[in-house]
Amino acid sequence: MKIPYGTKDSSYQAAGQFEGLIKLVDAFYTFMDELPEAKVVRTMHSPDLTESRDKLARFLSAWTGGPRLYKEKYGAISIPSAHSHLDIGSSERDAWLLCMEKALALQPYEQDFREYLLKQLAVPAERCRNRD
Repeated sequence: MKIPYGTKDSSYQAAGQFEGLIKLVDAFYTFMDELPEAKVVRTMHSPDLTESRDKLARFLSAWTGGPRLYKEKYGAISIPSAHSHLDIGSSERDAWLLCMEKALALQPYEQDFREYLLKQLAVPAERCRNRD
């Protein structure tokens, strides 16, 4: 019997563990660079995305029920506080989610997991929003 996503490390396993999350994050930032809808969000990041990639992959590890790699390297995170210096409204949130949706489509995940993950990622994406 399949363990439901969001239970223990089931989402982490479905994502291909840390290696799978790195692939997802790499695809995500490729879309961030390429999509005109994401231009404003991309400018909120450093030109060198090395640290952003690392932080997102590590965050997603714990967020999907895997090892708490973000906390090990960067300490505890508060999503709203970490993004409070940025001007994030609905359009920026939606651009971020669009990049993630396109990145998820490229992964060898089951379709129900892609849909589940995108729906769940809308929660922290919304928590980053600080205007509108």
